[in-house]
Amino acid sequence: MRKKLICLLVAGALPGIALADSTSAQIKALQAQLNALQKEVKDLKSQLATKPTATGAGAATAAAPAPVDISSPDYGKARATLTNDEVTEMKQQIANQQLKVDSLTDAANTGPIAGLSVTGYIDPTYVYNRAPGTSSFLFANHESAYNYFNSTFGDLYLDIKKTFGVGPMAPSAEITLMPNRGNGITLLTNEHGNIGNNILNTAVVNVPLTATTTLVAGLIPSFGGYEVQQSNQMLTLTHNLLYDFSDPGSYIGIGANYTSGNWAWKFFLGNEQYRTYGSVTQTGTNAFGDPITTSNKIPTFTARADYTWSSALDIGGSFNIGRQTLSSATNAAGQVVFGPGGQATNSAGYYVFGELDATYTLADVQYNAEVDYGQQQRAAFNGGNAQWYGLSLLAHRKFNVPGLGRMGATARYDLLVDSKNGGGGGGIVLGGNGMDSANGFGIGADCLAASTVNGGLGFECKGANRQDVALDLLFYPTQQITVKVEYRHDWANKNVFLRNDGSYTKSNDLIATQFIYSF
Repeated sequence: MRKKLICLLVAGALPGIALADSTSAQIKALQAQLNALQKEVKDLKSQLATKPTATGAGAATAAAPAPVDISSPDYGKARATLTNDEVTEMKQQIANQQLKVDSLTDAANTGPIAGLSVTGYIDPTYVYNRAPGTSSFLFANHESAYNYFNSTFGDLYLDIKKTFGVGPMAPSAEITLMPNRGNGITLLTNEHGNIGNNILNTAVVNVPLTATTTLVAGLIPSFGGYEVQQSNQMLTLTHNLLYDFSDPGSYIGIGANYTSGNWAWKFFLGNEQYRTYGSVTQTGTNAFGDPITTSNKIPTFTARADYTWSSALDIGGSFNIGRQTLSSATNAAGQVVFGPGGQATNSAGYYVFGELDATYTLADVQYNAEVDYGQQQRAAFNGGNAQWYGLSLLAHRKFNVPGLGRMGATARYDLLVDSKNGGGGGGIVLGGNGMDSANGFGIGADCLAASTVNGGLGFECKGANRQDVALDLLFYPTQQITVKVEYRHDWANKNVFLRNDGSYTKSNDLIATQFIYSF
């Protein structure tokens, strides 16, 4: 009877060992239980060693145990006494359980799923866009055009990371997939500038060389700005103007991260932004009709530095220098021309960009600021040098509302000046008429019309300067769910927004809501 009781106690102390999950928390809990049982067995064995043994005639005439009074308050509190056989059997059972725990620990540390994590989110979004008169849900709908009202939201995001080993010196590989809004589907191009339409967003290998230096290789996002791509980490629904149209994009190459005290540095050498391969541009044909090409053989170098001023304030900045390939087309005479207006004298030009940003976070308050400046040779509409600069300011606060629970409010203001030589450069893509009527950049419709009347093509016009204000309410019903509601007003100093009746206006409005489920 006593053996059965012991077995039940052991089984009750270690529930569900055969079905135990291999997570580290459960393994630690099982190990703690085993340690407690081993201590108890040791105590029992010590008691047996010191227990007096009856000998001789006295052993045969040992007094019978006193009757047990089950109504006594001391009932069940007496210390149990076990035989050596019972203690040995208990030790064998504990050893078996220890073997199972060791197997689970080994699988968690060295097995095929050790160090593997899969996280992400889905974020179906509903947007009403006043100027074109559109109103619809955005989710998993393929769209290769990158617009401020239809960029990196309304999609599925997957982050797959594998760490090889444990500790700060363990290398890791991380891949993010974004089927409809990521770098691969909207921006990542091959050597000829064609979009590959793949679901790969980023792919990075991190190999620590020392405690302060890590080698980085693969496809990475740019270092520019305070804002991130992921919807579940943003405090607004849409991105700011600098993220969408000023900051650089993604790179493929190799670099290093370095930390020293309050400083953190990042360096990266790679292809020009968005290119999976060195760019090749067709410049014409030879006498036999074979294509003649030029290639951008100059890599791009980018770096970033961050200084942790305090536990609340981080100040950082980044720069980028290299060459960018210009768009090309064939004119009516069969000649290959370059640049948005076909006026550039070369297929590429230098690209220089720099920015400073700051993030202040304290309790439920967050403030962000960023200033940008960039130049791109021959990239403006009239074939001259493009030049732009901008500012973004954000303020956010979380609070509790009775009946609604945890909430947040965000206000953001953006300015992007891009008037020189008709506009263009950076992430601003103008059409052949010098306009981006969806995003509100380039020359105004009235200036283009006046130029056309006089036989011109609008090359004397200036580009538009853009601003926007975004106001967001955020709801946090659970740890996994975030709901955003945003009103955004965009305006420019030129008539650059195309309306659904064919006319142009200086402003546009968005009303949008987004449901984010993180996992």
